[in-house]
Amino acid sequence: MPDVSGPVRPLPKLLPWNEWFWTSGADGILRIQGCDECGTLVHPPAPVCPSCRSSSHSPRATSGRGTVIGSTVNHQQWLPGFEPPYVIVNVALADDPSIHLTSNVLDVAPDDVHIGMEVEVRFEHIDDVWLPLFAPTGSVDAVDRVPEPTRPVTRAPLRPDRYEHASVISGIGRSALGRRLMRDPVSLAVDACLAAIADAGLKPEDIDGMATYPGNGGYEIGFGEGGITPVEEALRLRPTWIGGGADIPGPGGSVVNAMMAVAAGLCRHVLCFRTVWQATAAQLRLAGGGGRPLNGSEWRSPYGAVSAANWIGMNATQYLHRYGATRELLGHVAVNNRANAALNPVAIYRDPMSMDDYMNARLVSTPFGLYDCDVPCDGAIALIVSDASVAGDLPKPAIRIEAAGTQITERISWDQGTVTHEPQVIGSSTHLWTRSQLTPDDIDLALLYDGFTFNAITWIEALGFCGFGEAKDWIDGGRTIALDGRLPLNPHGGQLSEGRTHGMGFFYEAVTQLRHDAGDRQVAKADTAVVATGGGTPSGVVILQRDGV
Repeated sequence: MPDVSGPVRPLPKLLPWNEWFWTSGADGILRIQGCDECGTLVHPPAPVCPSCRSSSHSPRATSGRGTVIGSTVNHQQWLPGFEPPYVIVNVALADDPSIHLTSNVLDVAPDDVHIGMEVEVRFEHIDDVWLPLFAPTGSVDAVDRVPEPTRPVTRAPLRPDRYEHASVISGIGRSALGRRLMRDPVSLAVDACLAAIADAGLKPEDIDGMATYPGNGGYEIGFGEGGITPVEEALRLRPTWIGGGADIPGPGGSVVNAMMAVAAGLCRHVLCFRTVWQATAAQLRLAGGGGRPLNGSEWRSPYGAVSAANWIGMNATQYLHRYGATRELLGHVAVNNRANAALNPVAIYRDPMSMDDYMNARLVSTPFGLYDCDVPCDGAIALIVSDASVAGDLPKPAIRIEAAGTQITERISWDQGTVTHEPQVIGSSTHLWTRSQLTPDDIDLALLYDGFTFNAITWIEALGFCGFGEAKDWIDGGRTIALDGRLPLNPHGGQLSEGRTHGMGFFYEAVTQLRHDAGDRQVAKADTAVVATGGGTPSGVVILQRDGV
């Protein structure tokens, strides 16, 4: 009989191309897809071998043994019937440590699970699914199954001229920002867009391009206003070119797309916008739910790993273990951002926060506590990317784009590939410096994505401000990243304190700082800034400069 005890697990959607994986455990054997031509193991199952490109493959029996390379103890109730605390792990298989499975560990207290713990598979039979779980063997793996991160070799520019130099940021705009504004998200987008157009000294009819992220997806969870269609319908801008979607270089990738459209001569003024209203959507309970997870989430959801806090938390645990850092490193980012937010009148959280406050906050998913996580909010940000020829005609200083880093060098996955840092950061960071004569020493301030404190640490190291694993010393108790430090970080408070505007808020603050218009939080001599958005999905990073530098 199926085992129906324990948590109420969301079961994976069985499809013709994955059913064999979820049912092959009926005989107690863990099977992984293997290439019939070269023998490479592939997970999750894929239609083609990434090594030899053969489409001939079949299930291969494995030993079912592995090593915990990442773990997080989840303390947040995400799913009905899936009661916290419970431990989520990333297991590297003994047969091929590059194959990872997100799972749970049985027969041990959550806090006793640790990096290096050897485990073996145990299947839980529910309905028509055999879920691979793991139990400790009682041994510790003497071999580090995670390779040290390296900086990849990225592609050199194809020609001396740069598309980035063909455009400038001419205007910025922002709607009201708040926890639960209970407003139509399109109205937020319209407010931000009209403000950006006016800030650039333009009229709506001057706009001939529109770009956004994530397009028309995620409306029901407050992740967007619906994309180009509802905003164009509201403003009737009649653009020559449009672009929207989630498969772009991070949440700020609409800016990169706009730069390319301008460089190609398609547009003169591109309106880029991003709207979030997650707090209101949650209040209105719009998300329908139901149905079995698929489209990638089936490899994580059955184990209660349904939040980015879980996915990134496992990597953060690997990082702290590998480099001998403690939660205090993450706390320096949170405390710094809160101190900066106190000087930002629109920030949602402005009350002072000490390291003790940070450490004593409730846990969400270890090593993350409440103040490691960004703040869901409602709001919209917009900016105008214009042809560089207009730079001298703008009512406010033009902000030039020096370089953009966009290359993908890692697996686009939350649990495969990079596990020492946040995924999808190292490649774009390395690519950035191939497109500029500048170096990290030339950067005056950093606007780095901080959906979680660990994200910002990853960007700092990936961009080369310090080496991998060196942030604990480089950050110097928070002094390096303070407003008057060597590299001021997120002067507006970041998403941790100002609010989660999902990438675009960093552009807004960068432009404000480079215009020298940030008031009490103004960074001295702020002429060059790095702006990074995203991670875990395709990400992007750009260097912005005040005109004339």
